[in-house]
Amino acid sequence: MPLETDSTLKIMLVAGEASGDAHAAKLAYALRAEAEGRTLEFFGCAGQAMRAAGVEAVVKADDLAIIGIPEIARAMGVFLKAFRDLKRAAAVRKPDVVVLVDFPEFNLKLAKSLKRSGLRVIYYISPQLWGWRKYRKRTIRDSVDLLLTVLPFEKDWYARHGIENVEYVGNPLSNEVKPSGTREAFRLRHGMDLDAPLIALLPGSRQKELTKILPPMLEAASLIAATDPTAQFIIPLASTRKEEEVQSAIAGLECRNIPTPNRLVVVKGETYDALNAADAAAVASGTATLETGIIGTPMAIVYKTSGLNYRLVRPLINVDHFGLINLIAGKRIAAEFIQNDLTPETLAAELQRLLEPKTNARVRSELNEAAQKLGQSGASKRAAEAILRLIL
Repeated sequence: MPLETDSTLKIMLVAGEASGDAHAAKLAYALRAEAEGRTLEFFGCAGQAMRAAGVEAVVKADDLAIIGIPEIARAMGVFLKAFRDLKRAAAVRKPDVVVLVDFPEFNLKLAKSLKRSGLRVIYYISPQLWGWRKYRKRTIRDSVDLLLTVLPFEKDWYARHGIENVEYVGNPLSNEVKPSGTREAFRLRHGMDLDAPLIALLPGSRQKELTKILPPMLEAASLIAATDPTAQFIIPLASTRKEEEVQSAIAGLECRNIPTPNRLVVVKGETYDALNAADAAAVASGTATLETGIIGTPMAIVYKTSGLNYRLVRPLINVDHFGLINLIAGKRIAAEFIQNDLTPETLAAELQRLLEPKTNARVRSELNEAAQKLGQSGASKRAAEAILRLIL
């Protein structure tokens, strides 16, 4: 039965990591814009962006941003408390809909529990079941009323597996990932040469990623600088990380007598501008590969985790490509160096190859073609419309 137009809509939003927090915050703003004057009450698991958007944090998402299976196991008490707190809040406040955003390790379990309680469940930013853990299809089919996908091939993949309650709303990053200024302005602002090659190093947003991925990136930079002293390097640090962590990685290399490039700059809050100014990039696998592809910067995709974590996760992965931009393109535009394939030598050689003018121009063209597959902007608006259609 439709709700009265003057009633308050209670929406439970649950996100875990920084990217999900950002998408959920945009969704909250879009829901308010599309709700036609109704009062919306948001609560759930919220990070900084969601809290700024007016989502009451029953649980703070900042406490749940943990990288791998062993780390999750060690923090199981934190997750169990968050799970119980969210279930209790749902039981007491009885939201009109629960919207789960990404974060599948946690949210798929929560979906099963809340659906059994009689609540309507929507999943936004589909779990990447096409990539790994296909056995979770049953949870989506039985516990999710509507699945909102953001990658163009996902709706067809789910349909082939018998799941029809799926709507492709476009990608939240489409036409939203753009620099704020020109390549030249960014370089001048940070005292960089306008004509010398600039390589961006994006090691990821989690502490474990900096520990495992940044050192081989820096060592590759050292190898490149040894052959081309004009080469410049920039690390666009995630907002959740501190520059001291970069300095710690540099100190670790210096203890091994590996020199740091003289022309190395660290920035925060300027990732898109840094990528736009760069001639090539080394990028940790994840959303950043999609952002880099949209901007059009030729990249090498890298990833490294603990040996135990990789041995646990690798058998569950069943896709040809790790990088999102490669998956969307349907081919290997960006070379991928995963786990033991990530060495300073292989990464340095690939980055130098990407600096070659003909190669650089060709890869930029291929990235642009792949980015066009994401469609038009407005994913948050379309997702909000779909959610409101379900509950009104």
